[in-house]
Amino acid sequence: MNYVEKINTLLKPKQGGSPLVLDLFAGCGGLALGFEAQGFETLGFEMDSDCCATYKKNLSGDCIQAKIDSSYEFPRAQVVIGGPPCQPFSVGGHQKGIRDARDGFPAFISAVEQAKPDIWMFENVRGLMYKNKNYLETIISELEGMGYIVEYKLLHAVQYGVPQNRERMIVVGHRGSFKFPMMQKNKVTAGDALGDIAHLVDSESKFLTPSMDMYVAKYEKASKCITPRDLHLDRPARTVTCRNLAGATGDMHRVVLPDGRRRRLTVREGARLQSFPDWFEFQGKESSCYKQVGNAVPPLMAYEIAQSFRSYIDSTDRLDSVAVHSRKNPVQLSLLSE
Repeated sequence: MNYVEKINTLLKPKQGGSPLVLDLFAGCGGLALGFEAQGFETLGFEMDSDCCATYKKNLSGDCIQAKIDSSYEFPRAQVVIGGPPCQPFSVGGHQKGIRDARDGFPAFISAVEQAKPDIWMFENVRGLMYKNKNYLETIISELEGMGYIVEYKLLHAVQYGVPQNRERMIVVGHRGSFKFPMMQKNKVTAGDALGDIAHLVDSESKFLTPSMDMYVAKYEKASKCITPRDLHLDRPARTVTCRNLAGATGDMHRVVLPDGRRRRLTVREGARLQSFPDWFEFQGKESSCYKQVGNAVPPLMAYEIAQSFRSYIDSTDRLDSVAVHSRKNPVQLSLLSE
């Protein structure tokens, strides 16, 4: 099946999922969608009302609207996932690190401590691995102190079927034998994702004005841009962010039409590049929808990560079952081990 068929059929929440996954700083549910499509049950925690509404509209799990911190009381769960706010560690966030009140890691660590999951993960910007590596090591030390083996890896969304060059650091805590998802060889292009809709024009289409064209030209010259920042349909897209989707900036995503005009991407086109299914409905005003799309974890990459979580949990449950059975029937265990 092609890309559009894949995201519309593969990424569907399953009813009656198990086990429970606490989804912290859940956003609109990109990470949760991947996990629910793998048969998990999710419970989201998110402070933005539009994100919560989108989560509830599209996913099986509930979303609690709350500003969580280290004092918040979390329930027990077998899995904890999340995307602690990355502003303190991103270039756009001025990199204030642990001095920034927006830091979500104390809440994440507290959730792991309270929920006592078998496995957990958080995703964040690659900058946490470099300029703020000391803080990353502090976070890992806290979590290792709870008895977890902690591993992290920089994953490229384009290597997991997403038509976009997007890097995210994935940190996983487990008890042993976890394997990150295998990379895929074939890359999906922006043209594969958008298809014919890339050249459609309707009443809601927003075109670059002559003054914006001049601004873009100056921006690309100043930044010594060799390849125009237009959306090239023959290759994966640049990283999709809320800023380059919604903002009229020199770095904005735009489609070049056959007649030479340049059109800004719609919310649905941005969602396609992020691997959201067409049935997924974003709630709120257009600016909020752009923000939700740009800040999300690509659901297709989340699906692959969730597959690794499913394999780990199934393997752990099987070993636990064998251990219990062996205590009841040591002769049978002896035969199984031969």
